[in-house]
Amino acid sequence: MSELPLSRPAVTVATVVERDGHFLLVEEETRAGTRLNQPAGHVEAGESLPAAAARETLEETGWSVNPTSLIGIYRWASPDNGATFVRFSFAGDAWEHDAARTLDAGIVRVLWLSYEEIVARQSEHRSPLVLRCIDDYRAGKRWPLNFVLEVA
Repeated sequence: MSELPLSRPAVTVATVVERDGHFLLVEEETRAGTRLNQPAGHVEAGESLPAAAARETLEETGWSVNPTSLIGIYRWASPDNGATFVRFSFAGDAWEHDAARTLDAGIVRVLWLSYEEIVARQSEHRSPLVLRCIDDYRAGKRWPLNFVLEVA
């Protein structure tokens, strides 16, 4: 059996946002079909990690969020194609919604789901990181935003 070649990791960010016991998620089109994910994406040049998380959340959901802490840093390799991701997952507070905002291409809809609903739909998760980040958030894992140093 041959192993998939290791790829250079892609740096991504994601935001876990909870309001009234429900978590902000997106249904998005992927190569594997429609999947559930946190608002997430890639970091742009010159952008801090928390700023990237806030921008991706706004672009994918229409919600403005304020990142409050780092939940964790996760490395995951897709078993399908060997693509490797390093995800910086942030907790954030939603403070304003722009319902008229055009969302990123591929976003099917924005959802607020309870933990039980998220667990029940685990087969639809984009990756195991979706539930792991929420579980770590629920377990109280938090690091200050300056835990990851931005060096100029």
